Amino acid sequence: MVPITEEEKQSPLYKYYLLDMVEPDPAKYENTQEPVDFPEEESPLHLDNLFNPGYMPIELGYGYLPDGCGILANLTEFPGATVEMFDFWFAWHPIEPMRYKIWNRDQHYYCKTMNPEIALDKSRSLRERLWNTTHDIEEDCNMGKESIKITFANPADIGFSKEKLAKFDGTIVCSAAGNMVHFFRPTANGCELRTRFFFGYKVENGKMVKALPPGMKFPTLAPIKALLHHNIKEFTHLAAILPRVYEEFGPDFI
Repeated sequence: MVPITEEEKQSPLYKYYLLDMVEPDPAKYENTQEPVDFPEEESPLHLDNLFNPGYMPIELGYGYLPDGCGILANLTEFPGATVEMFDFWFAWHPIEPMRYKIWNRDQHYYCKTMNPEIALDKSRSLRERLWNTTHDIEEDCNMGKESIKITFANPADIGFSKEKLAKFDGTIVCSAAGNMVHFFRPTANGCELRTRFFFGYKVENGKMVKALPPGMKFPTLAPIKALLHHNIKEFTHLAAILPRVYEEFGPDFI
């Protein structure tokens, strides 16, 4: 368990920290021990494919795309959740580190927004409070504790179609670098999260483009596999606690 302070133990969040982490279906780990080849339609050069009804050929796994770049995919069910809950979570949790710790008490050490004036601006929609903000993070994605910074963006700024976004009844949380996409959409019993991480690409003029030199393959899949298993762990637990956290803290924050 990540360390917490005596002050954090007095927080109303402490009860969530004490909860056992909800264990993912073991099959998710068993079925992602070896890499798989992803088809071209999964490439971030075709982000709008995620709007298509149904599912992509691979919704759980990691491996290479035909151009040699890396990718991971994860599908997480969020029963009883709403789209607003997911937008709330990403605006709310970086305000104080304890909120990040309850998401994954085994691997989340610290997170704080570097732009609280945006995250707390109630004149913006919940999702707009995330755009153009940077989170300062310390976490262990199964490769040891590391410090990272993630800047978030309007999905239209990394290549998603503005027309399709306008009609979309879900929400998309994505990094400005384009390497992280959380595609969240309603289902019959709540919502589902379709996560993608891309390796070997960059955003250029508002679109994803390949960053690797021609003929070069992303050097190793080991960190991609490690990140996938981290992603499975953290979002399985978030799916279990999100409705309760939203009910307790959402009304005042919104």
